Formats: sequence, structure tokens, C-alpha cells
Amino acid sequence: MSTQAVPLPLLNLTFGVHAFKALALATELGLFTELSGTTTTVARFAARHGIDDRPAELLLTACTALGLLRRDDAGTYRNSEMSEEFLVRGKPYYFGGWVTVVDRHEYPAYLKLADSLRGNHPVSWDPVRQESLFAPDDPVMLEHFWEGMHALSAFTARRLAESQDFTAIRRVLDVGGGGGAFAVELCRHHPSLRVTVFDLPFVCELTRPRIAAAGLEKQIDLVGGDFFTTPLPKGHDAVLLSNILHDWGETDARKILAACAEALPENGKLIICESFVDDDKRGPVPAALMSLNMLVETWGRNYTAGEYTAWLRDQGLVTERVLALDGAPTTGALVARRIRP
Repeated sequence: MSTQAVPLPLLNLTFGVHAFKALALATELGLFTELSGTTTTVARFAARHGIDDRPAELLLTACTALGLLRRDDAGTYRNSEMSEEFLVRGKPYYFGGWVTVVDRHEYPAYLKLADSLRGNHPVSWDPVRQESLFAPDDPVMLEHFWEGMHALSAFTARRLAESQDFTAIRRVLDVGGGGGAFAVELCRHHPSLRVTVFDLPFVCELTRPRIAAAGLEKQIDLVGGDFFTTPLPKGHDAVLLSNILHDWGETDARKILAACAEALPENGKLIICESFVDDDKRGPVPAALMSLNMLVETWGRNYTAGEYTAWLRDQGLVTERVLALDGAPTTGALVARRIRP
């Protein structure tokens, strides 16, 4: 046996289940929202939720160890800076919606990961009964998924707004931009920008209240349609695809790229926000695990920047750069330019 090898990294991997469920339960209980701007103790937390002190202490200790809470020497708990920023409902970059999606929608599917592996099909929804993951009559999707996607997208949108030069861009077409996270964030950072969100009609209706709440009805338009069957609206300087292409197999992903290219003018920009798998297929971990997640969720996977570059070349686009979106759930943005009409 190697003197260097130890099993601790394997143990730490198994702790992923415990860590996630602690986060999910605390989020479900509203712990971080109730602690916003205040503190609690084991006794107060137990009394508030009608539980015994022992389970209350165990959950609070786990959350403290994970960096979600801070505990002082007197046994008083408060939110960590991260939790205060991202786990308090109502905050601009509230991430709890995505935690709920993973807990209610994805976690049960992983109990059937082997079925997905052997059958090469998703298991988080029924491919026989539904046309796709995005069925409008799926109650779990309607209740949790779109809020979760907004949570997953909001901070990424902020990073994109800060990293990409939008000086020469006046109008953006956000394809599959339901939830409005990118549209809202881009318009807040760049007040002269106009954004059109193109998504399924029922998703547009779910998105409309978010745009109204942000007070951006004059900057953001909603157009309903299916990007496989409906021509994309023209008249935009840039087209945005954020976490769209990984939902589809290569054939469909290429169809979406072709539709986007058709909608762009010469020198128009195509921005693809994804967690890109390395060209050598060795990582990184977030992209590789999100790609595995597509096994239980869709017919797609996370692609490499090299794969996108080759497909875009076939559509008359050239990759200009790949931006790192530091600290964002979606880790990169590939920017390409249309070189022929």
C-alpha cells in the first residue's frame, strides 16, 4: 500500500450528503432569513421551531462548521457574511431558491442515478409522459424550478455585467432567459441597454412580475416562442445564451446556435454563459459535476469551449475570448462575433 494514500478525501466526499442536507434543512426552516440582523441561541431556536435542544444544537453546530453561521463564546449564533448576503430571502442574490430545487427536484433523482447511467436517459422527469424537463404542467417545476434558476443566474449575471464591455451593445436578445435574472441585472448595470427575453410563453408570464418588481418594463421586453420552431427576433446587437445549451444533445445545441447566428447582424456578438468542461476533459469539478447532473436531468452535457468554437465556426462566428466569471455559479462566458451575414 502506498505510504502517501489516505482515505480522508473519500470520507470528505461522503460528507457532501450531510453538508447539503444541513444547508437544505436550514433553508427550508428559514433559519438564515430569521437570523438576518439578529442572533439566536440553541434554546431560542429550539423553542421557535418546536424541537428539542439536542437536534437544534446539532443543526446549528453543523451550519457553523460549514461557515454558514458564526458562534461566539457565549453560545450565540448569527449569520456568516455569506449567508447574510445569499441565504436571506428577499435579498437581490438570494440563492435559497436553487438550494430548494436541488433538494426537492434533483436529490430524489440521484437515488436513481444508476438507472440513468444504464438507460442513458433522464430520471428527474418522465420522458414518456413529458416532451422535456420544462413542462408547464409539472407542479414541482412551476413551484420551485424557475425561482431556482433565477437564484442560480442572478450573481452570474452580475459578474457578466461587470466583466463584459457593453459599450457598443444597445440591444440584447436573451434566449431562454426566463426568470429575467440576466435581463434585470444587465439593465441595472447598463441603463442605456434594452433586453428582449425570449422564452416559452408560460415562462414569459412567470417572468413578467419580476420585471415589474424591478421597475424595468421600459427596458425589458418579453417575446414568447420555442427556439426550435419559432424564428428568433432580429434587431439585436448581441444574443445571450445562459445555461441553455447544456440542456441539449449536440444536434439540438447546434440547432440553437444556428438560430442565434441567423438572428445576428454582421459583427453581432453571441455570448454563451456556461461552466465549461476543460478541453482535456479532466475538470474542473463544477463543470464536470454539472455535466453529470445533465445525465439525470436532460439529454445534454456540459461542453468544452473548444467544442463550441468549432460549432460556431460552422455558423460563421469566431470566438473572441472566454471570460472567467470569478465567484459565480456559472464559471465562464464565451464571446463570439458574427463574421458574415
